[in-house]
Amino acid sequence: MKESRQTFLNLFFILWLLLLLKTASSSPLPHGKDPRAPSLPFGLYKGHTCVGCVLVVSVIEQLAQWHNSTVKAAVERLCDYIPEKLQGFCYVLAELYGPHIAELIDREMNADVVCHSLRLCKQDPGQPLCHLYSPPKVGLSVAIRKAKRIMKTSKDLKSFMGFSSVCTFPLLANLCEKIKYVLRNKVPFEDFDGDKFSTFPTLRGYHWRGRDCNDKNTTVYPGRRPDNWDAKGDSNCNGIWGVDPKDGIPYEEKFCKGADSRGVVLLGDSAGAHFHIPPEWMTVTQMSAKSFSNLPMAFSDEFDWPQFSEITGFLNSTIGGWTDSLYLRLRKRNRCNHRDLQNISQNGGSSGNLLSLIKSLARNQLLDNPAIVIYATIGNDVCNGERDTLAHMTTPKEMLSNVVQALQYLDSRLPNGSHVILTGLVDGRFLWDNLHDRYHPLGQLNKDVTYSQLYSFLDCLQVSPCSGWLTPNETLRNLTSERALQLSNVLKEIARSEKFANFDIFYMDFPLRQTAEEWRKMGGESWQLIEPVDGFHPSQIAAALGTGITWQKALHEWPQVLGKENPFNDQIEAIFKDQGGH
Repeated sequence: MKESRQTFLNLFFILWLLLLLKTASSSPLPHGKDPRAPSLPFGLYKGHTCVGCVLVVSVIEQLAQWHNSTVKAAVERLCDYIPEKLQGFCYVLAELYGPHIAELIDREMNADVVCHSLRLCKQDPGQPLCHLYSPPKVGLSVAIRKAKRIMKTSKDLKSFMGFSSVCTFPLLANLCEKIKYVLRNKVPFEDFDGDKFSTFPTLRGYHWRGRDCNDKNTTVYPGRRPDNWDAKGDSNCNGIWGVDPKDGIPYEEKFCKGADSRGVVLLGDSAGAHFHIPPEWMTVTQMSAKSFSNLPMAFSDEFDWPQFSEITGFLNSTIGGWTDSLYLRLRKRNRCNHRDLQNISQNGGSSGNLLSLIKSLARNQLLDNPAIVIYATIGNDVCNGERDTLAHMTTPKEMLSNVVQALQYLDSRLPNGSHVILTGLVDGRFLWDNLHDRYHPLGQLNKDVTYSQLYSFLDCLQVSPCSGWLTPNETLRNLTSERALQLSNVLKEIARSEKFANFDIFYMDFPLRQTAEEWRKMGGESWQLIEPVDGFHPSQIAAALGTGITWQKALHEWPQVLGKENPFNDQIEAIFKDQGGH
């Protein structure tokens, strides 16, 4: 299992680099009302490829400037920063593109011009030329034509495509095809890997669900009721098992019987999965090999960090701020809840596509403990990158149908005594109001890229995470928030009127206003609650603060959701220490 996953991981990096080049203009875009954002934000569409190119070329140019070096030396420095397992491929790309990038940068052409000349940015017929930076004095079109004339005399880039012959090896061909299928069809990794629980951290492993303690036995997994009170083994992976030699009573029976044990499940989007791109990757004044040490993990977790997230986080944050989560608080309240977590979230998750994602829920009505399910698609029902963004937003009628279908499915899967909390949509006007005139990490060295410029660039490429909120058009921002409020009201009405056999249901507003107030009281500023690279997602600080607000609301208004405090917590810790860790 572990070896096959590592092989997958290594090949994944190879194919990502290949597909990044080969699919710049050939990958199909999703249709319908689902968000354009792919489940894997790896530049598989021409818009994402253009963004990736502009970012990388910008970093190379700034590295040369900051270290007063040649562009060639900057490219080599960047490859040296990347973890060893990826350096070979970085140097292949550097050999392919480096000379062209260096020549154009030396002629004072910016990243927009370079990427258009490399054909990694393309102009759709009838659409404007997309650019991140202010256009050159001669004009963007003229500069691109000049760069292309230079490129005509350069080495043919297509010769590199033969490198994909790595997939012709018999032992790798089948795996390559599977990986390509995952990437091109945006299949969630849990659909690729059939395991519900895992001993491997990434690729939808235990960063996403509680760690399995016996991967070879399918009847052993976090969240189940103990088998014969776990007298002989740990069937539910909570680290409590065996018999007390003093009285012959199993520890699980002694400490967990009647303890209201329960797990936590998140059904969400990229905010719930905790999407994050480290700002050090784009800030040359802070850049080092240490900055990229987490690159392989970030790739294989889809640039998500569920292990630090608001609902299911369990590890100390390594990406700033601190970790606090509903799971950690439930575990502290009752140590019998150890490892009982599932983060079933996906980048681009909406009420529509969650109907498919929800089927990866691992809960057995007869064998498992009840669960607290947080349903939180806080933005993608109104967020998309379409030019006519309003026409592609979920309607209240669609929202009602999608959520009720999801709840009906949960009713057929959740053990009796479970609870569901519906979270309202965020008011995304907060983003523009607090970021639009600030410098993006990429623009801090030369004071040349604001979030307003970034938003316009993404919108032009039709890869904006939210054209309705990340826009200078105040009317459009207000209309987007109006639709978000309508959809939140649908959730509120569902919680008020719908009844289900196996769970009760509650509603709470997304606590952005309270989070901002709490952070200001602590001396912070509102912009720090937003992810610095994408300018869209809640930051690590916002996630941790949001946990406290959600917990207090549940504690005071729905205490039955959280269960009782276990009086044996101290004894569990004394005997079982960290209960096998996470």
